[in-house]
Amino acid sequence: MVPRPSARQLLARTVALAAAVLLGVWLWPRPGELDSGRAGEGDTLQRIRAAGIVRVGFANEAPYAYVDTKTGRLTGEAPELARLVFRQLGVPEIQGVLTEFGSLIPALKAGRFDVIAAGMYITPQRCREILFSNPTYSIGEAFMVPAGNPLDLHSYEDVRDTPGATLGVVTGAIQLQYARAIGIPDDRIVIFPGAPAAVDGVAAGRASAYAATALTVNDLLSKTSAPLERAMPFEDLVIDGEVMKGYGAFGFRKQDAAFREAFNAVLSTTIGTPVHAELVEPFGFTRDMLPGQVTAAELCKGEAP
Repeated sequence: MVPRPSARQLLARTVALAAAVLLGVWLWPRPGELDSGRAGEGDTLQRIRAAGIVRVGFANEAPYAYVDTKTGRLTGEAPELARLVFRQLGVPEIQGVLTEFGSLIPALKAGRFDVIAAGMYITPQRCREILFSNPTYSIGEAFMVPAGNPLDLHSYEDVRDTPGATLGVVTGAIQLQYARAIGIPDDRIVIFPGAPAAVDGVAAGRASAYAATALTVNDLLSKTSAPLERAMPFEDLVIDGEVMKGYGAFGFRKQDAAFREAFNAVLSTTIGTPVHAELVEPFGFTRDMLPGQVTAAELCKGEAP
């Protein structure tokens, strides 16, 4: 007689089977995803209109794009604006695909989703990889530091010039380029996988400061009980005589130029309107953060506004 498995053995097999199923569901790239990227060479807008849904990549960074833990809703400046624009393009629903910030561009190119909706800055380097919509906001920099700012850090230059000071940045973020451009050596730059890890890193002393946008720093501080604060005052970052301000936008695959232009057409009639202001105000975006007449084409060329 074949011995019957014990309850513990049955439980172990069930757990292993469940893990295998979950792995099959979440493993990326999943079957067909790379094919969907190649399908983008056709009419992506037509495809998502027919489906009634567009997949957007986000990195769970408030207030730009994040999941509200109370409601489970994908929200923030970029997703809410995306919903408004896509409804006017005939696509009633968006579906979020959570991705580490540094992997957003590779995942977009591979077809894991159709648009990056994460408040990503337009830079010449990124423009070599993907297309951008025209910007939706412009904002400056800030530091998160331990309470009392013990190293008296009020600028990127302060980090560079203070012996032993280290600067935390998120992988793939523009702040890494800023730090290197200002002369902070790599061995004094601490790279974190995401904003929550950076907060924990500064609180634990693994970095002297965390560099991010002013909105990101304000939002993170409002959600932590750790003894941290925003470095005030903060000196604007100047590189080669130009004040560094970030311009955030939506990202598209290179082969989706027509899709991007359709999106831009709606965006141009939306940015700066009362409806837009009401939409983004809950996330801390104000009129002084509007991008003005600056275009993605100018920013991709490295032309200062």
